Formats: sequence, C-alpha cells, structure tokens
Amino acid sequence: MRLHVLISCAAVGALSLAPAAHLGARAQGAQSLADLKSRAERTDFRETSHYDDVVAFLDAVAKAAPKTVHLTTFGKTVEGRALPLAVVGAPDATPEAVKKTGKLRVYIQANIHAGEVEGKESAQILLRELAEGKHADWLQSMVLLVAPIYNADGNERFATNNRGRQNGPVAGQGQRPNAQGYDLNRDHMKLDSPEARSFVKLMTDYDPQLAMDLHTTNGSRHGYYLTYAPPLNPATDPSIIDLLRKDWLPSVTRTIKSKYNWDYYYYGNLETRDAERAWRSFDDRPRFNNSYVGLRNRVAILSEAYAYATFQDRILATSRFVEEVLNYAKAHAAPIKKLTADADRRSVVGSKVGLRAEMEKSADAVEILIGDVTEERNPISGAMMYRRSDVVKPETMAEYGTFKATETERVPAAYYVPAELTKAIDNLRAHGIVMTPLKTALTVQIEQFTIQTNKVADRPFEQHSERTLTGTWGPGDRELPAGTLRIDMKQPLARLAFYLIEPRSDDGLVDWNLLDEALGESVVAYPIVRTRN
Repeated sequence: MRLHVLISCAAVGALSLAPAAHLGARAQGAQSLADLKSRAERTDFRETSHYDDVVAFLDAVAKAAPKTVHLTTFGKTVEGRALPLAVVGAPDATPEAVKKTGKLRVYIQANIHAGEVEGKESAQILLRELAEGKHADWLQSMVLLVAPIYNADGNERFATNNRGRQNGPVAGQGQRPNAQGYDLNRDHMKLDSPEARSFVKLMTDYDPQLAMDLHTTNGSRHGYYLTYAPPLNPATDPSIIDLLRKDWLPSVTRTIKSKYNWDYYYYGNLETRDAERAWRSFDDRPRFNNSYVGLRNRVAILSEAYAYATFQDRILATSRFVEEVLNYAKAHAAPIKKLTADADRRSVVGSKVGLRAEMEKSADAVEILIGDVTEERNPISGAMMYRRSDVVKPETMAEYGTFKATETERVPAAYYVPAELTKAIDNLRAHGIVMTPLKTALTVQIEQFTIQTNKVADRPFEQHSERTLTGTWGPGDRELPAGTLRIDMKQPLARLAFYLIEPRSDDGLVDWNLLDEALGESVVAYPIVRTRN
C-alpha cells in the first residue's frame, strides 16, 4: 500500500522542515517500509527522536504508501512548530471525512511531557506497521488519529539530566514543560498554551470517542512494566468508568500477562502516611488529560511505562498496551460508540455532581507487586541511572485508586454569563461549549451565588495564584441585558461546563483567575448567575 497525504500549503511547509539526513542512511535509500527505522531503532535505543526526525519519518511513511494514512496538522506550538497528526482509516484527514466514516474514532497522543519519550517512539512504529498493512482489521471499525509529538518545543530542549535516574535514552531527552514553562498536562482547563488550545479544538472537530495519553512514570519502584488510569474525577459519567474498570482494563491486563508474562496495573505510587503503607493514585482534577477527556463524555486511558525498565522495554511495553487496548476497541466498537452517544444525550440537569473530591480507600487490601533496581552509569553523562531488576515481590496493602466527591452541587438548567467577562467566554468557547447570546434584555428568576470568603493561594502554581471562593446560592430576580450569553445545560458538554463555571469548582474559571476582574475584594456576588428552568 502507498500513503495518501492531504496537507494544506501551510502544513506542507511545516511538515517538510526535516532534512533527509535525519532519517539515516538506511532510510534514505529505503525501498520498503521494512527498512524505515526511527531514530531510537537506528541508534540501538541510545537516542530518541528529535522533532525533525518525527516529521521526516512521517513524510517517509507517506511517500512509501499512499492510501491508508493521511497527514495533516492540528495546531502550532509556542515556537511555531506544526503539530503533526496522522489519520488512518478514513478517505482523507479532514474532520468531516473522519466523522462520515461512522467508525469509532480513536486519538493516540504521545510526548505531552517531552522527557517521557516512549509513546513518541511507539507511535512511529505503530504508523509504520499500519502503512505495511498490519492491523488491517482495526480499520474496518476504527479511525485512528495519531499525534506522536504533542510537546514539540519541550522535545527539542535535550539534556541528559531531564529525567533523573530514568534508564535512558542515554543521549538525553526533552524537558517536561513546553516553551512557556507550562506543564501541558495541567493545562486542559485553563488553556494557557497554544498546544492545549489545539488539543481541545481537535477534540471538538474530530470528536474522538476514545483518547489515549502515553506517559512514563516518575520514580516509584514497583514490579509493573506499565501502569494505567481511566478518568479519575467523580463528575465523569459513571458508564465510562464502569466500562474501563469492570471490563476493558482488566481484560487488557489479563491478555498481556497471558501473552508476554508482563504485569500491568492501575497507576500508583508507594507511599507511607500515618504508618499506613499504601498504593496511591494521582490527582483527579480535569487539568489532567485523562480526567478532562472523561468530563467530555469520552473514554480516556492514560498509560505510564516504568521509568527504570530499559528504554527499549518501555517502548515495547507501551506498544503492547496500545495494541491490546485497540484490539478491545475493535471488538467492541459499536457498544463504545453507543456508550458515548448515550452519555451525550443523558441530561444531568437537576442532579448532584461533584466539584471537589478526595482519594477513596478500597474496601479490601490489594496485592501490589514491588520491584527492585540496580545502579548503572550513563556512558555519556557519567550520571547514575537505575535499571529494573527482574525481581517481583507481592505485598498486600491498602489502595487509594479512586476518588469520592467531598462536595457536590445541583446542575442548573442554564447559566448566564455577562458579555464583559471576555476571558471566561474565550475559555468556554475554546472548549467547544455552546453559548447563545440574548437578543433582547430578559427579566428572569435567577439563582445568585453570594460570596462569603475569597482567598488567593500564597504560592503560585503554573504561573497562577489559584483562587478559592466559598458562599451559597440563593434566589433572586435579575434583568439580563442583551448580549448576555446563555449556556443551556442540556448539551453534550454540560459536565465540563458545570465544572468550569461553578464557583466552588477546584479546577474552573475561578481557580485559574479567569474571573479575577470581576472578583475584587469588595465583590460579594459571583458575576455568573443560573436558573432552575
């Protein structure tokens, strides 16, 4: 098969930045895809791909086989690098063509943290295999959208000490944040970066029903080659969580154990608090990709390859996980599409939905596999690295792998946002939330939030001083001027809109200072009002 490439003129320039030399001698003279190698493969996994390597690899795949994979871009970075997107299983790369197929739409993203490079390499291998005709059965029921290098600017800031004692690649890797200094996996709600805005536009335009985000762990020693997480926020539609926890992820785990004798499990870190040793998950807030996607009524899966396995094994662990997740998705494409469509249609108006949460201890203790490491020296930098030992010790302990809401609020019928709140409106519109301006003034019974306390965090986080309000909703009457934006909560993104707008949300417009101009010290009324009907 040959690859057909549909790219705008701007994208053509962006995707032709890489000189052919970056492909290596073998790739330059390659007559078949079997000879095309990523930078990691060419260097015996001592190095990882630069941005130009990824772009050149995609170009080479495209020239070798035009009919199955189509290349486009879905945005640009701070420094102007185009974000490449490979579309597989549709007649072209446009959102319209992808949706028209009627297939399950799957988004695979790598390199959000540019030192965690295994997904970037795995994604290139996956695209080569698809171009070779492998996994053809997937394309009968799925369209794959593959973004191998999301944090492209961070990827270019190579250093051998960017990832602590991670086991390679020994020649170094990129940094965690983007060029602005933002952690892109904390930017899904506030949307400070052009990368995050490109991502949410992709989610709106292509509307994938499944999104995978590929990472690498940050240092906890355990016995798993890879850990994973579904959406963690309790405001997520329960049907999504049930599918992942009760069937999909356990099925993938069993299959990988059966095929390869490798252990995978839910993401966690070994921690001792108040003399209790436990396996604890991470943050549930939708600033993180997996929980953000869940609030959009879409299935989200995060993967974390084990940092102290070798670089080659981390790529392999990621590839095996992606393959088995997609095998399950192919076999269950119709019910997955129905599940997300049902979640979109299901009204949350009048129901209580969580706004703040805490980790929840499992009813029963679980068996966690503890690993061990040895030290070895990086042959380039001389720094010490850890290497996974083939030792696994089961230990029974408490697990804090899920979250329960500590505060809920009733979802209203509608919110009304004053037109002068331009930062908030820009954010809501960027997320794809539907808003309708009032054509004429409207007098309506509303609910108003009266502020009792208004506090700003002492320490900045992600270049913000997070704000927290307390107060209560109460009835009132209001004349709303023409131009006020009405947000009907009977819309697919109602859960996301609710989490962004509610004043007590731990990850919304208030928290990220997007309403600061309307929340001075003397202000006693939250500027956005709501209605029951």
